[in-house]
Amino acid sequence: MTITVTGATGHLGRLVVDGLQQHGITAVAAVRDTTKATTKSVHADYDRPETLVPAFEGTDKLLLISGNEAGRRVEQHRAVVDAAVKAGVGHIVYTSITSADASTNPLAPEHKATEDLIVASGLPYTFLRNNWYFENYTGGLPAALEHGVILGAAGEGRVAAATREDFAAGAVAVLTGEGHAGKIYEVGGDSTMSLADLAAEVTAQSGTKVAYQDLPADDYAQALIGFGLPEGFARLLAAADVSIAQGSLDVVTGDLSRLIGRPTTTLAEVIARALKQ
Repeated sequence: MTITVTGATGHLGRLVVDGLQQHGITAVAAVRDTTKATTKSVHADYDRPETLVPAFEGTDKLLLISGNEAGRRVEQHRAVVDAAVKAGVGHIVYTSITSADASTNPLAPEHKATEDLIVASGLPYTFLRNNWYFENYTGGLPAALEHGVILGAAGEGRVAAATREDFAAGAVAVLTGEGHAGKIYEVGGDSTMSLADLAAEVTAQSGTKVAYQDLPADDYAQALIGFGLPEGFARLLAAADVSIAQGSLDVVTGDLSRLIGRPTTTLAEVIARALKQ
């Protein structure tokens, strides 16, 4: 069986490739820069559709890891789906977002549009609707410890976060298993947290007082801009936080733990690991 992974040099893609290798499967990495790949690789550029059909030929299962350029994903993903059809791909697995068809998260429309493209293609498919990565938050841990505050605009909204390792393991389970065609999995953690819970856990484990400061969306965006983020991206993150306050990521189904055959990594475990790094 030939499994091709797009975005295989990214954080999630590398973990999926490693997981497949542990199952005795050498994945084909479909990447822009083959020199960065750690496995068999082929050149595949979302922005150069002519590279995609040759890259996907002979593929039984294709993992389409969503692109990271918000605002351009639909165009890029359409090129991938069209190429998958032309190449005769047997099954396409797509990393989408929680409740893509009903979410107020500003990232959801592009994911829903991609899901629609895949369904319309006629290819057998599986959608992995990923909740937030814990790494979205642990990346800011040094600053939180330095300043004693975690900023956001998520209010008391709750997030069923999971680690990249857990999401990758879920993808590997689908790619190596049977009976997943036509399935939509809402994958995320077994429990939820608020940003206040995050701050409390950091405080408890580090011994440094860290509080969650909830801000109006515009103030949060301005703070992110002040930290050096581009304005468009800062406002996107702020809008995503508003959607969290509205419950967009408060979705617990157990799908991920069932796929990987174990409980998902807990907030306490994540913070313990992050503080050791």
